[in-house]
Amino acid sequence: MLRIALIGFGAIGSALAELLQQEPAVRIVAVVTPDDAMAARLAAVLPDAQAVRQVPLAAVDLVVEAAGHAAVIQHVLPALRAGVPCIVASMGAMAEPGMVEQIEQAAQDGATRAEFVAGAIGAIDVLAAARLGGLDQVRYIGRKPPRAWRDTPAEQVADLAGLAQPQVIFEGTAREAARLYPRNANVAATVALAGLGLDATQVQLVADPGVSDNIHTVEATGAFGSFELSMRNLPLASNPKTSAQTVYSLARAIHNRVAAVAI
Repeated sequence: MLRIALIGFGAIGSALAELLQQEPAVRIVAVVTPDDAMAARLAAVLPDAQAVRQVPLAAVDLVVEAAGHAAVIQHVLPALRAGVPCIVASMGAMAEPGMVEQIEQAAQDGATRAEFVAGAIGAIDVLAAARLGGLDQVRYIGRKPPRAWRDTPAEQVADLAGLAQPQVIFEGTAREAARLYPRNANVAATVALAGLGLDATQVQLVADPGVSDNIHTVEATGAFGSFELSMRNLPLASNPKTSAQTVYSLARAIHNRVAAVAI
């Protein structure tokens, strides 16, 4: 039985918990949350899990982060140093200077491993393999309906409510995109870390009233040749800023920890 501490029980965490009920070899034993009212909600959804404020390191085999950037510093780094492997969903946190190096050092200190999941984007295996052969250029384009950009810096450059045509709300590097749009641009950081890095990966973010899905496009060229991948992901019903594929990606990573055959 793989005992999991789940950090966060918002849109991603709660959807992930529901999926994991189909995995007999997996059990969420703790949910890390600062919300004192979470215990009652957990009793109905995860009766075997405890609501805690810190990861019970001695009682878990794996930590799964689905709570945002602050959780990486507060919970993931200490867990790694203590030797507990972690799966990280908040890839936008990797845009902070030195964060990737901190995670790597913490994992080395604890003789364990941190795993970054692909989340809402595909072809990360191709991109990471192409990097070894030589990548020349990588570009990510994120296109979402205007409502997905609410409560972000996009409101300062576009009239989201009255938008009649697609409008570019950001163009620049993956590092800057992930910093300005941490809940929307995790994909940008994922693509960057798999490929050319945060400062060499180009990003364009678009608010498009003509779409209802979250559309992610990756273009890459290099010694391997070239590819263009486009994915139309449905958003989570409870959070239009997040693709449902992110939940499936986390579930797959956990499934591969217990499966006899993994792909």
